[in-house]
Amino acid sequence: MIYRALAFSFACLCTSAAAEPMTAAEFEAYVAGKTLFYGRDGDAYGAEIYRENRRVTWSFLDGECKDGYWYNEGPNICFIYEDRSDPQCWTFERSPGGLIATFENDPASTALYEAQDVGQDLVCLGPKVGV
Repeated sequence: MIYRALAFSFACLCTSAAAEPMTAAEFEAYVAGKTLFYGRDGDAYGAEIYRENRRVTWSFLDGECKDGYWYNEGPNICFIYEDRSDPQCWTFERSPGGLIATFENDPASTALYEAQDVGQDLVCLGPKVGV
């Protein structure tokens, strides 16, 4: 049910024309202590918990979570997660409907990700055990 509501919310968000990317300080002030749910093309995509000291937990909403951290590199906000050492870099812009994140690792990527703090918890299941 929550994912249907998220998909509807994402579909209703407005994107803004060519806003300036947020600075690391602006991004940190906006996300600190929040859990943001991200969508793409009207569908739920994933969620991230933003903790103290730029620590994060990401999930594709499948119950599996990856811990990591973020840092800035120029206008980019880059993330390193426990399961991969290559940075995933994004630019973030504010819009009337929340954040818009653009993936910078692939210059051909035109997909925008919209974010909202929907007041929900991110569910992380325990490690897989057994066969």
